[in-house]
Amino acid sequence: MTKRLLRPGDLPGVVPPGGLTLVSSCSAESDLLIAEVAAAGRALGAMTFSGIFVPGLNKAVWRAGHDARVLTFFQTPELRREGARSQFLPLCYQDILALYRQQKPAAALFMCSPPDAEGNCSFGAETGFIAALWREIPVRIAHFNPLMPRTAGDPGIPLAELTGWYESEQPLRTMASGEDVTSLAIAAHVAPLIPDGATVQTGLGKIPDAVLRALTGHRGLRLHTGLIGDGALELVRSGAMADGPSALVGVAIGSTTLYDGLGDPHFQFRPVSVTHDPATLGAIERFVTINSAMEVDLYGQVHAEASARGFLSGPGGGGDYARGARAAGGLRIIALPSEAGTASRIVPAGGGHGPVSLSRFDVDVVVTEHGAADLRNLGHEARAQALIGIAAPQTRETLARHWRNTMQALQES
Repeated sequence: MTKRLLRPGDLPGVVPPGGLTLVSSCSAESDLLIAEVAAAGRALGAMTFSGIFVPGLNKAVWRAGHDARVLTFFQTPELRREGARSQFLPLCYQDILALYRQQKPAAALFMCSPPDAEGNCSFGAETGFIAALWREIPVRIAHFNPLMPRTAGDPGIPLAELTGWYESEQPLRTMASGEDVTSLAIAAHVAPLIPDGATVQTGLGKIPDAVLRALTGHRGLRLHTGLIGDGALELVRSGAMADGPSALVGVAIGSTTLYDGLGDPHFQFRPVSVTHDPATLGAIERFVTINSAMEVDLYGQVHAEASARGFLSGPGGGGDYARGARAAGGLRIIALPSEAGTASRIVPAGGGHGPVSLSRFDVDVVVTEHGAADLRNLGHEARAQALIGIAAPQTRETLARHWRNTMQALQES
């Protein structure tokens, strides 16, 4: 097949119908490719589109013909409304990568930078699954976006390896960062737990960004994480980082200021086969993982996927990093607000919504705005009391009563 610049309507002629097609998402969701898929319609047959679709950011449903489907690992509101044509699999990142390799995608549709002088196209702000798998995918269709920043680390994909490409300028998807009194208080409790010289993993949102901003007075830090927001840029510019390319990341989601700053020499972008690799994670010294949750129960079990409204997410990379930190002898922190509205997010034993995302063996410290509960080497009673102590004050008596009832029921059984 001749490699060429594609025009509107050309997609059915270069992508075989049916099969699994990976699409770029996160900050690199392509309006052009979404429109081309919709225009191709039934010509694409029973094709399944898959990517890492972030709730609140990625709203496309990849609707082609009647037989088209979507495979997702996060439950966005838009895909939930698609009903049976959207399949939700709650897999961790290591298992997503294994699934893709098993199912052998037939095509990839992705946004990247235009080729440089050597003919290489950077995956830019989303160096995730497609960057890890493109060599195994026979059909590769790019959207050259001049606004996609070139990022160091992964070499990208050579122009000569593309099946075809479109050209169009599009701002990257953005997500507001911000902070509030609660996230700042949580960050103030997390920061003292992290030593100088640590390698930090965190996620996306107010709490992770607040934590990274709270670390700007540290020295010799490194990042090894799948996702970064604006707080990471502030950290690498603060003087807190170790010299050289000390911020290894996979995907950036944030403001245009973040995207404009991805050329900072501290950043190196790597695919998910590196950011979430078990052997790599297990070899990191002074590794500290900081992730959030919907709820933590009094056993120390973490629920991160559902609420009273149903499933809101998949497990993501939290389990991958918890296992990696355990192998590395690191520290695993769960940071969350003590309340959601008037509902406590520290809940009775066994009272969390949805499945257990991280077991009590995958958590070392739980932090809320009221303090830090260090659960290491504690028995059931001491763990429960430590967690009650960081719950919202008005919920502590009720939680204590639930705990007494739980223990009494177990003793009587």
